[in-house]
Amino acid sequence: MVKKENKLIIEEIIKSEVGSSKELEMAKKRIAKDYEMSLPSNMKLLKTYHEMVENKRIKKMEWIEDLLRSRPVRSLSGIVNVSVLTKPYPCPGNCIFCPSQEGIPKSYLDSEPAVMRAVINKFDPYNQTKNRLKALKEMGHPIDKIELRIIGATWTAYPEKYKKEFIKRCFDAANKEKSDNLKEAMKKNEDTKRRIIGIHVETRPDLIDEKEIKKMRELGITGCELGIQSIYNDVLEKNKRGHGIEETIKATKLLKDAGFKISYQVMPNLLGSSKEKDWKMFKEIFSNSTFQPDMIKIYPCMVLKGTELYKKWKEGKFKPYSKKELKSLLKEIKKEIPYYVRVQRIIRDIPVKEIEAGCKVSNLRQIIHQEMEKEDWNCKCIRCREIREKFERDKEIKLFRIDYDASEGKEIFLSFEDKERENIFSLLRLRIPSSVIKKEEHYFPALSNSAIVRQIHTYGRMASINKDKKSSPQHKGMGKKLMKKAEEIAKEEFNLDKIAVISGIGVRGYYKKLNYKLEDTYMIKEL
Repeated sequence: MVKKENKLIIEEIIKSEVGSSKELEMAKKRIAKDYEMSLPSNMKLLKTYHEMVENKRIKKMEWIEDLLRSRPVRSLSGIVNVSVLTKPYPCPGNCIFCPSQEGIPKSYLDSEPAVMRAVINKFDPYNQTKNRLKALKEMGHPIDKIELRIIGATWTAYPEKYKKEFIKRCFDAANKEKSDNLKEAMKKNEDTKRRIIGIHVETRPDLIDEKEIKKMRELGITGCELGIQSIYNDVLEKNKRGHGIEETIKATKLLKDAGFKISYQVMPNLLGSSKEKDWKMFKEIFSNSTFQPDMIKIYPCMVLKGTELYKKWKEGKFKPYSKKELKSLLKEIKKEIPYYVRVQRIIRDIPVKEIEAGCKVSNLRQIIHQEMEKEDWNCKCIRCREIREKFERDKEIKLFRIDYDASEGKEIFLSFEDKERENIFSLLRLRIPSSVIKKEEHYFPALSNSAIVRQIHTYGRMASINKDKKSSPQHKGMGKKLMKKAEEIAKEEFNLDKIAVISGIGVRGYYKKLNYKLEDTYMIKEL
């Protein structure tokens, strides 16, 4: 039932051609004052708008949906991210900084937003996915393209049966129908309305080997967050991490050669480190070919009750950086980020009440960006340069290429950007695996003597599947042009006879149209 006052506000928005959040608030206040009512939320107005369109009182207008969307940033990277938490399960690690609560996966707290959602849903992956998608839709976000992020303790330590059923249930929720098995659920997702275009898991580098990676591919996983925390063995040992830097180097190489997107979780301010040592660590991560992650999460160490680090802090054996020291370090790190790296986060989403010592500023990234603006410099990372809502159809766009060595292989980063490199529209990561460079057989037979596309992504407002959207770079042919360029490079520069893509299940259809065929979980094309 359309509420009269809300209907009047929608009509006022159309009549006055309201174009900004400020103008929207003014229109809402005028109507609310006339009818002596409280201000309706944008979500309620969006619901009214959809009812009016459904009842044919007004025609569908894209700009109204964009105006009323809550937290628009959630779909401005071209996808919606859905985080789903695993049930509590023993973690093989004994890190001194890691919290452990009964009934919650290790390293997580019951007061974190994603954990609270999981607890309400009793850790059921189907309900978590279903309810998160429902909430995003009610906020006005398109939910056609889903990047599934599975969080909680250490994914690779969970039983195989649980992992398989967990992912199947997530696919069932996206498909809006249950399947008898994972294979059937995946098949349905290839051409359903809501497609899972990528799956990311988090784990420890010492639990990654060829056998584990093959299992991950069978589950449709395309990206891996490695909790490396530090690249110094003495720091890892003092914090009882349980692995060394050798495991990080090996895991990175194996995953990249299999086409995975790699994210590092790194913790500055660990026991035994220093600002100088942390600065050198990040500089080496982006320059040493044995590392070179595609994405990075910077989680400054925080002191939480119940941890061994808390005891050391109370005894005066550990001192966290001050806010000023941490800001200075993070700004220096951001100055070193290459064009091909995306900084996903620079602080963990832990409620202030849980932090005994360490940074308690939850909007630290925003503060740093404000200071960067005053100091007149920009970060080159992908997230800082995503086009988001600023897409202009007539803007000049150039193709850029960066080549770099990584994990005994070659990486070619292709991107469509504006000529000043201030905004990035689309990107592709092409890898020439170490097996090709060394002229060896790949541990995935289908990838022998093959280049591999590890990521292809177009940013901006999400456009629904098979639909063009004037305000978005998506579905403008950029992806196809990047794929064609990658194929040319593989054939002409490296004399390879095929190219593979580590495709998410929901985008297999896209590659089929480009003459790729499914083989051993990869989409492959003969050149």
